[in-house]
Amino acid sequence: MVEPRHRMYPKNERTDNFLRAAEFRHPRWIPATVSLMPATWRKYREDLERIVLDHPKIFPGYRKGSHDFDAIGDIGYKRGRFRDSWGCVWENIAEGLEGMVVEHPLEDWDALEGYRPPDPLTQADRGPQVNWEEARRWIEGAKSSGRLASAGLPHGFMYMRLFYLRGFENLMMDMATGDPRLNRLIEIVLSHNIVLIRKWIELGVEMMSFGDDLGMQDRLPISPNHFRKYLKPCYAKMFGICRDSGVLVYFHSDGHILEIIEDLIECGVTIINPQVRANTLEGIAKVAKGKVCINLDLDRQLFPFATPQQIRDHIREAIDLLAMEEGGLMLVAECEPDVPLRNIEAICDAFEEWCGPGAG
Repeated sequence: MVEPRHRMYPKNERTDNFLRAAEFRHPRWIPATVSLMPATWRKYREDLERIVLDHPKIFPGYRKGSHDFDAIGDIGYKRGRFRDSWGCVWENIAEGLEGMVVEHPLEDWDALEGYRPPDPLTQADRGPQVNWEEARRWIEGAKSSGRLASAGLPHGFMYMRLFYLRGFENLMMDMATGDPRLNRLIEIVLSHNIVLIRKWIELGVEMMSFGDDLGMQDRLPISPNHFRKYLKPCYAKMFGICRDSGVLVYFHSDGHILEIIEDLIECGVTIINPQVRANTLEGIAKVAKGKVCINLDLDRQLFPFATPQQIRDHIREAIDLLAMEEGGLMLVAECEPDVPLRNIEAICDAFEEWCGPGAG
């Protein structure tokens, strides 16, 4: 058993509580986060800032005027088209939200022979790679200040990257027919990811975050057997490198993933971030409660249409079913621009009331 890296450095109260929840070491409160999309800030502006300022436990350290309401950041959230470093063409018609891939460089398998992926150490998915020396200094600064030194791979790092490159229907057919060229493509993407993982570990990170949307609304897009054949070995290798180095593994997936949560735990996931609507509270409790820390993605499809009381009831139900004295539960609420301000406020109020003394 490798000693977790985070135990080598003293942590501040919030970080210590986060780690206690992740490792079932009796946290003082349930860590809770509210995620506000760029489009949400752009729509609500000062009215949203007022809610943020009124809930310092949820948004610690926020100062009035510190957020640019019109900031978009990542090019993927900007309206229009762009080509990423892998050669995939993205289109976005809703600025402030994520776009989608509309042109796939390996739609025709004939293109595989001459295909060259980006250099992981110099090219990020959507532009130049980070300055590694600056990243090293940031990691050292995080540790010295008692924060968790965390990094991660871009969202869609494995499964989604495969269908970004091939196209979704093509990838489904590749798996269904057992096309041998798929194994070669998987190895290209996996090798790219492993270089990045090893680099972040070399720099001293204590947790690695991964996001890959493996599910659809009510089922997996591929059978569990195909997942175990094509994808599970990749996750096991990547997460295993982390765990063998004492690095925690955080894994996010949108969609229905109940049938493979145990597989992901076997691969080495420390904290899993599943969605309520696609998996149900009862389903998540059955396959994950007490086995892995659950950072529960509360019901984004409820938030736009519910009353504030229904929001509170939803959060209360999740806590009642999944919370344990030992820990193993976190909560996150992502708020898109279709969520009314009163419901964003209700989420924040409920988090502060029920999650404990320092909800974040």
